[in-house]
Amino acid sequence: MTQSKRTLLIAGNWKMNKDLAEGAKLASELVAALPEIPEGVEALVCPPTIDLKYVGCHGGILASPIKLGAQNVHWELSGAYTGETSVPMLASLPVAYCIIGHSERREYFHETDEDQNRKARALVAGGIVPIFCCGEPESIREDGTYVDYVCAQVKAGLEGLELTSPDQLVVAYEPIWAIGTGKTATAEDAQEVCAAVRSQLAEIFGQEMADGIRVLYGGSAKPGNIAELVAKPDVDGALVGGASLSAEDFSAMVMKAGA
Repeated sequence: MTQSKRTLLIAGNWKMNKDLAEGAKLASELVAALPEIPEGVEALVCPPTIDLKYVGCHGGILASPIKLGAQNVHWELSGAYTGETSVPMLASLPVAYCIIGHSERREYFHETDEDQNRKARALVAGGIVPIFCCGEPESIREDGTYVDYVCAQVKAGLEGLELTSPDQLVVAYEPIWAIGTGKTATAEDAQEVCAAVRSQLAEIFGQEMADGIRVLYGGSAKPGNIAELVAKPDVDGALVGGASLSAEDFSAMVMKAGA
């Protein structure tokens, strides 16, 4: 399957930004800026959990072509897990996607590959698509072992996951040294690792399934580089941080991806 047969995904990760009013305002601006999504492209916003319902309803996302996603989830269906959010809770909103394994979750909250594996299984079982993040710190990039490092994350985080369709999973390669730093991997760098990720996915799920799974690039993606990134055969879109907080920038990325 060629990249042209995979729908590009431009996913905005708002991180811990925007209260209810601010989130609804940004959502309304995005809805106005993107009344239609270009053919072959999907747009997604992932607000903080507390904003999800308000952004979806009052911000108009649920009535628009833009999809709604979450930033985190717990793998248990319910129970004594203070402060956590379950898959059924997200599904009731409804949420279509959920980011897991982001480098900030791994670093600041000490989440492990095993945690991501449990989350991925719970999300797929509950009908929500996991956006599984992987990526290397600068020290690993500098010593040249970054491909092995990232593929090991993919193997540990997704091993044993059962898929019936490639649409049930998205992987996002995010070099940690390029997140929020202004540094950006070149399109060639992104292609190298995204292609390696796809090869690892083929080992786990088989080549046919891997050929259909979307692999995104994340790390200072912006309007100025999105077209070059998605032109690469194994880069199927972007997980966008800072630029997703601007309706002008995010909508420009969606439109340029589809140009």
